[in-house]
Amino acid sequence: MNPRILAVTTGRILRQLRHDRRTVALLLVVPTLLLTLVYYMYADQPAPPGGPSTFDRIALVMLGFFPFIVMFLVTSIAMLRERTTGTLERLLTTPLAKADLLFGYGIAFGLAGAVQATVAAGVAYWVFDLDTAGGSGLVILIAALNAVLAVALGLFCSAFARTEFQAVQFMPVVVAPQLLLCGLFVPRGEMAGWLQAVSDVLPLSYAVEALQEVGAHAEPTGTMWRDVAVVAGAAVLALVLAAATLRRRSG
Repeated sequence: MNPRILAVTTGRILRQLRHDRRTVALLLVVPTLLLTLVYYMYADQPAPPGGPSTFDRIALVMLGFFPFIVMFLVTSIAMLRERTTGTLERLLTTPLAKADLLFGYGIAFGLAGAVQATVAAGVAYWVFDLDTAGGSGLVILIAALNAVLAVALGLFCSAFARTEFQAVQFMPVVVAPQLLLCGLFVPRGEMAGWLQAVSDVLPLSYAVEALQEVGAHAEPTGTMWRDVAVVAGAAVLALVLAAATLRRRSG
């Protein structure tokens, strides 16, 4: 990668994102509305003795999950448009390398995910009184890392789509199983053996575990840092696979 080209590419993607008002609204407004819905769903639920309230438990995970969903959707469609409009074809005739483009996407949307997580966390902590033993900064860090992971997976999956509708169809394939098996609804240790085995290879399971560690411990734990490293490694692997499958045109 060329640092200068990478910086230029990241800036271009951020400018495009800034001028897309619908995407900005999707990033900043929709998570806040969904978080509000979660709050009123669980506000009156009694907290178990010695444990977090239902809202605290679910909202903490949702703060990490929102960037994953949104960034996967936005990135897969954005890269598909780059190919179908011929932009990618023109870019790759310049000194721009595939790694510059893909890591530029990762950095740009990772920053956007950090902004999204900061806004959502601010609402959760200061409006809805979310209570976690660890600090909000760790929550934002994990959420931003989730955004980078989603960008990498979105870039990889977009290589197999020819239309925006096909890109959206990857959502239930990539996102839904990770949501169901991440431990939010049923603790991973209580799942059937084969489901637990599947959960163990899904990166979002480790992101959720890291968030739960933040919720339960005042200081960062070794388990949390291990989970963060697993998610980061999965993001890098997905970017490498995306580079290997990146095509100039969609068909």
